[in-house]
Amino acid sequence: MKSLIRKCQKCGNYTLEEICPKCGSKTVQALPPRFSPEDKYGKYRLLTYYGGNKDGDSNNKGSE
Repeated sequence: MKSLIRKCQKCGNYTLEEICPKCGSKTVQALPPRFSPEDKYGKYRLLTYYGGNKDGDSNNKGSE
């Protein structure tokens, strides 16, 4: 599967174009981060995704 998102190597801008609209240099396909079973930052990504709720229910406001 071909990735559509591209990254400018000069300014670090992400775009869908082959030429960076910000600085005009060539862009390359952005690679996803490598998978690691020892995911050091997984805890922080999950907290960001679920909004800090440990049970994962973002609609639960506490006492009901």
